[in-house]
Amino acid sequence: VLPLEQVLQKLTLDVASGTSTYDLYYMDQSWMASFSKDTIDPREIYDSKKELAFPAYDFEDFLKPLVDGISMYKGKMVGVPYDIPIFIQMYRKDIYDKLGLKVATTMGEYLKNAQIINDAKLSNEEMEVERIYGTTGQMKSGHYSLNCDWTAWLWGHGGSVFRADGTFSGNDAEGLEAMDYWVKLKENMPAGVDTWTWDGEAQSMAQGIAGQVLTWGEFLPSCDDPKSSKVSGLLDVAVPPKANKLRPLDQCGYGEIPNVGHQGGSALGLSKYSKVQDPAWIFMQWATCPDTQARISVLGGGSSPMRHSTFNHPDVLAAAKVGAGTTRHFPVQKETILNYMGSEPDLPEWAEISNNIIPVELGRFFAGEYKTPKETMDIIAKQVDKMLKG
Repeated sequence: VLPLEQVLQKLTLDVASGTSTYDLYYMDQSWMASFSKDTIDPREIYDSKKELAFPAYDFEDFLKPLVDGISMYKGKMVGVPYDIPIFIQMYRKDIYDKLGLKVATTMGEYLKNAQIINDAKLSNEEMEVERIYGTTGQMKSGHYSLNCDWTAWLWGHGGSVFRADGTFSGNDAEGLEAMDYWVKLKENMPAGVDTWTWDGEAQSMAQGIAGQVLTWGEFLPSCDDPKSSKVSGLLDVAVPPKANKLRPLDQCGYGEIPNVGHQGGSALGLSKYSKVQDPAWIFMQWATCPDTQARISVLGGGSSPMRHSTFNHPDVLAAAKVGAGTTRHFPVQKETILNYMGSEPDLPEWAEISNNIIPVELGRFFAGEYKTPKETMDIIAKQVDKMLKG
């Protein structure tokens, strides 16, 4: 098991050399355009080699927003949908009950709830928690996780990363409004958020030091595990708060889909350099078929299904109870995928932009190197537009 950035490094080296060290590629959605020429469209091999087709392997069973948002690039299916981390609301229902809070349905309500929890300055002696903060984050400088948080707030305020003409738009009025909101939200987070990626954020919830968060739904199963979490059974889930407004798709660039439920899904791709493509394809089908996906969902720590059929599998439904590997968040995940899912732009340069430009400059802003959000966004715009010029 490797950090995501190391997976990207290994994948980059493999396609550059063409040596086929790996027959299958795990591809984050933000890399799809970069490696679109290095894989075989699974629909083509499925149609051309019927003798290798897995029984009941149905492409139409995958949730369409996942296919469109994760697997496709310029009409090619780069890989099969493989997993779908996606932002949902998680909140401490015990704290909400104590303070008389209701689940946020708007961006304003979400901020207000965080402020109320933070101002209450609650503690919990049983958990050995001296202070419970309003919310938490994954805001490590220079890490892709910081970009993930930014896009959710950006889209939630009517902004987008790119305009229809392909220029960076994070420095427009909606983008700056989102930054102002984020600054206020951060005032209600523990100081450690500047050093945390998604792992630190998940731990902060599991250790009971935050009252709510908008984060990856796949973290609920570990937070429900009484062996490693102090909040087992105390967290509840809801769809993301509704955006103030959403920028129309025809006003965005590179296939970007704005919405608050930022998705960080991945696809499993078949390398065109593989020297054993037939058995690799058979394994790929097995790994993404309905039965295997149901097993993964129950045994693999609550990984969210990608298929309609898996959400209704008897084993998946039976696991919808408090405890390690719970699936009780799956209905919210499915609703978020279908109605609240935001997807990043599709362009070959996006892996570089989202990993090494945006989070680096955002990190400098939150470290105090830049005075204003406008200065920060203008610097990002200059770098991004220079990279994409022409």
